[in-house]
Amino acid sequence: MQKIAVISASVRKGRSSHSVALYFKNYLLQNQLAEVELIDLTVLNFPLFEERLRFIENPTAEMLQLAKTITAVDGVIIVTPEYNGGYPASLKNVIDLLYAEWKRKPIAIASVSSGPFGASQVLTSLQFSLWKIGALTVPVTFQVPNVGTAFLENGEPADKETTNKRTVAFINELFYWMNAKELADKS
Repeated sequence: MQKIAVISASVRKGRSSHSVALYFKNYLLQNQLAEVELIDLTVLNFPLFEERLRFIENPTAEMLQLAKTITAVDGVIIVTPEYNGGYPASLKNVIDLLYAEWKRKPIAIASVSSGPFGASQVLTSLQFSLWKIGALTVPVTFQVPNVGTAFLENGEPADKETTNKRTVAFINELFYWMNAKELADKS
């Protein structure tokens, strides 16, 4: 069975985007689609970025575990809110910490907003950062407008049927790129 990491990018108090990360974790596990590792950036509590992991003299156990996890998984789902048109510093910190671990890693992006636009502006800046380090961002995104009413805190969607339909296309695209990478790696 393939392995997917779901990154919950917000460390903000009262964050709503974490419910979407929980939804993806639950969806993948309940449908037996993948083994899932939830990476909650509030738990990692990394220091402010000072250098890439390979150049840090004494990396923390959490930094080493993150690198090990990203290396081991077949794909990643990043769930990020939009802050002033960009993504949170906590996520930038994690992206910049690693380098080789992201190379050719299939990554699907779910963007979350409290307003009506589903964090559409964050996609450009996040995709650009991931492209610069050689990640494979999948072309299908999962935008969640009005997250406070779209998802319960435990990850349950308010409209389960519609959300699950959208999720199928999103997850299938991630699996397509994960499988394509696996085939490329074997040849």
